[in-house]
Amino acid sequence: MAWSAHKIWRESRAFLLFILVILVFRSAIADWNQVPSGSMYPSIFVGDRIVVDKLAYDLRVPFTMQRIARWHTPERGDVVTFQSPADERLLVKRIIGIPGDIIELQDNVLSVNGERATYEPLPPNEVRQLPLTDVRRYRFYRESVQGSHRLVMFRAGNLANPNSIARVEVPDNHYLVLGDNRDNSQDSRVIGFVQRDLILGKAETVAFSLDYERYYQPRLDRFFAPLP
Repeated sequence: MAWSAHKIWRESRAFLLFILVILVFRSAIADWNQVPSGSMYPSIFVGDRIVVDKLAYDLRVPFTMQRIARWHTPERGDVVTFQSPADERLLVKRIIGIPGDIIELQDNVLSVNGERATYEPLPPNEVRQLPLTDVRRYRFYRESVQGSHRLVMFRAGNLANPNSIARVEVPDNHYLVLGDNRDNSQDSRVIGFVQRDLILGKAETVAFSLDYERYYQPRLDRFFAPLP
């Protein structure tokens, strides 16, 4: 029996070592996360598998939140993954406010440090490319403020968003995050500010994408697409 167990270990240790290396890699270096909700439309679609750079800001001890080294700080406009301060779920949102920023969001109009964002409507040909069943229910814009730009969407005719943000200053070592789908996102308006140590990495690319409503048909134009 001992010989048999030793033989099994000898023949399987290479495979087990490979699995361990993959787990360490995904924990501390890079990961790929499935996006199950539409809170980041129109930048990230349901069915996207996003690549997360976990070395973008720092190095962590694998399988822990302990940092070994830091080299960059998250910036306004970064799309990040983090543990929700409310329930520790893994979320992906966009950083809107960095420490010291003064943020206000009224009737879906964002202001950062007293600068009111501008909103440029997305051209109809670009809207038609979005994988939504009824784009007429929404309005799509390029939001620009403080040198940061992103695509956002609102429900048509719904400018008075009850989840507005009264004028607030982002505390030290914290960040204010919002979903690009402003009327349907559990972000800082619900979970509060996100502490720096809860941020796991920066999402920059879509590895691949499947359309769940079309029998998991691949969206080839989304493969290796950079996030806006």
